[in-house]
Amino acid sequence: MTNNHRPISELLAHRPPMVLIDELISFASDSAHCQVTITPDSAFYQRDINGVQSYIGSEYMAQSIAAYAGAHDCQHQRGVKIGFLLGSRKIRCLKPVFKLGSTLDIYVTQVVQDESGLSVFDCAIECDNERYLEAKINVFQPADPMKFIKENQ
Repeated sequence: MTNNHRPISELLAHRPPMVLIDELISFASDSAHCQVTITPDSAFYQRDINGVQSYIGSEYMAQSIAAYAGAHDCQHQRGVKIGFLLGSRKIRCLKPVFKLGSTLDIYVTQVVQDESGLSVFDCAIECDNERYLEAKINVFQPADPMKFIKENQ
């Protein structure tokens, strides 16, 4: 695993307020570990439940995948490219809410990658070594994202 020393904003194509994760802790050729701490300023924070609904975890996972890709792009002196969340499956939600003050560890491991840019990741969110959420996330990163968008409008 390689430790990351770049701000998360340099690794994602997202911009505030839609940068939802705090930090890429480490990454390897096929995996990454990110974190986010739930605060009252977190996007999607709900005062009435004192936290964030756990279904937002699928976006934490997707942004962790983006950070993984961005870290590899930076490591190889390439510009960070946008990618697309295609969907999720085999979702297991073990906790309904990410509570205020919780630091979530987000783990993503690439299990499939094809030449078209389609990838599948096994993902998990844990807090204090307890599993909160797991899913398989399907993403697509075309070679030329802007051309792809124009062709598919």
